[in-house]
Amino acid sequence: MLMMVDTMSLKPVFLALLCLYWRQCVADLCNWSGSGLARETHSRTVLQVRLRCTEGSVEWVYPNQALRVVLEPNLSSSRHTTVCIKPFRNFRGASVYIERGGELDLLLADEGRPEQVFCFRADGPQKPAIFLQANLESDISRRPVGFRYELLGNRSTAPNLGKSVLQAACRPCNNTEQLLAICTSDFVVRGSIRSVSHDKERQTSLVEISEGRMFRQRSGVFERETATAGATRSGSSWHGHIHTLLQCHVKPGGGEFLFTGSEHFGEAWLGCAPRYKDFLSLYHKARKARLNPCDFPLD
Repeated sequence: MLMMVDTMSLKPVFLALLCLYWRQCVADLCNWSGSGLARETHSRTVLQVRLRCTEGSVEWVYPNQALRVVLEPNLSSSRHTTVCIKPFRNFRGASVYIERGGELDLLLADEGRPEQVFCFRADGPQKPAIFLQANLESDISRRPVGFRYELLGNRSTAPNLGKSVLQAACRPCNNTEQLLAICTSDFVVRGSIRSVSHDKERQTSLVEISEGRMFRQRSGVFERETATAGATRSGSSWHGHIHTLLQCHVKPGGGEFLFTGSEHFGEAWLGCAPRYKDFLSLYHKARKARLNPCDFPLD
């Protein structure tokens, strides 16, 4: 059995000193990269890492024994209630656990499905901790194991995150949710559906958006389409892809939609997507009654 050690007194400075001593890891406030070869093979202690960002990555080269990653963002004024991790592609050589009240709950087995995004609630006084246990029977010369992580606050997109897999609500959004979506979503884009493809292994669908007008996006998920002959920059359109669950049975449809949603690990996930003309009617009525939670640019 692996021994847990108390690390409440560990500080980022001490972590940096450990890295300098071992010369086998690279750490900053958001990311950590280290090697299991830096530790004695008979050691039964757990390697401790503390990260202070709301997103980053962990890379464990030559995994050996166990690694405990504590996520404690240095943002005292905010509350993060959901943690999502996305294991590296071809993740093999370790199992991933979530530490809850001193006990470990299995999140991803060594032979699990690493292509998925795993989310769990992080409520309570203790900081969320992710525990990796190396498979001593596996070949440690394999590629590194690791994951990217995100901490989500109490916002409109957080309730759509399941306990184990990133998921989107399949039901249509009501009027209140549509009006809030344009205020709180990571992306808001008006466009048409060019195509829909399905991935049965990941249980997801990919919606291709074209001829879009960008109102807002957090990162570069959507890109400006190549301008056609005679098109001006102000009249150019945007193109991108939005993920949703296969069980939502998304199909191509004509007309324009207003796509909103959240961005996770460089991917756009669908939230509300009303037909644009229907949303405009809703927004005009809400603004006339002074019930719109935020302003939306009208044509």
